[in-house]
Amino acid sequence: MPEFSTLILFAAAAFVLTATPGPDMLLIASSSVSQGRSAGFMTYAGIAAGTYCHVLAAALGLSKLFLTVPIAYEIVRWAGCAYLLYLAYRTPRSQSSAFSPSSQLKRLSSTRIFSEGLATNILNPKMALFVLALFPQFIEPNGSSLMIQMLVLATVLNGIGFLVNATVILLGSNIRQRLTTVSRFPKLPQYLLATVFAGLACRLALGTRH
Repeated sequence: MPEFSTLILFAAAAFVLTATPGPDMLLIASSSVSQGRSAGFMTYAGIAAGTYCHVLAAALGLSKLFLTVPIAYEIVRWAGCAYLLYLAYRTPRSQSSAFSPSSQLKRLSSTRIFSEGLATNILNPKMALFVLALFPQFIEPNGSSLMIQMLVLATVLNGIGFLVNATVILLGSNIRQRLTTVSRFPKLPQYLLATVFAGLACRLALGTRH
């Protein structure tokens, strides 16, 4: 297990990284606005699980494929783009997620919300490169097993991320409550979420490996 001083440094770095607005925060905020507080937390749970998947892949050496085999990076990148565009297309057309202030909201299932957060994170190859770039700087070569150290760091990262994004979720759900007065645009939250998905797809498509 990493030393306490190492964990403090990593926690500070994790706070700066998670507090900086990015795709994950935008997705969590949009989910909170469109589906409510519980959906925001479930989206974050999926993203956090995706982080563990990237860490396990890095510990097993699988993520190094992105550095040594460029085509592997491109395959995952374009698969991620296609998935995000599919979500952007499907979200405003889903009758179960229609927003209506005059009736009880039919929420998306927790499994679906969790899966979308998980898949969005896993299909982002930049997350794998991020783990490869950051985590080794806080690993003790002569310490416990590499796998355990990386999982501990991932837990710290997810813990800090939870604290930061909980604020975003609460703000998003508050905005959602205010939108209940908007009766002329019953699907406005869904269109906002679809726009986020499309924006993330464009960001992933136009971005570089660095």
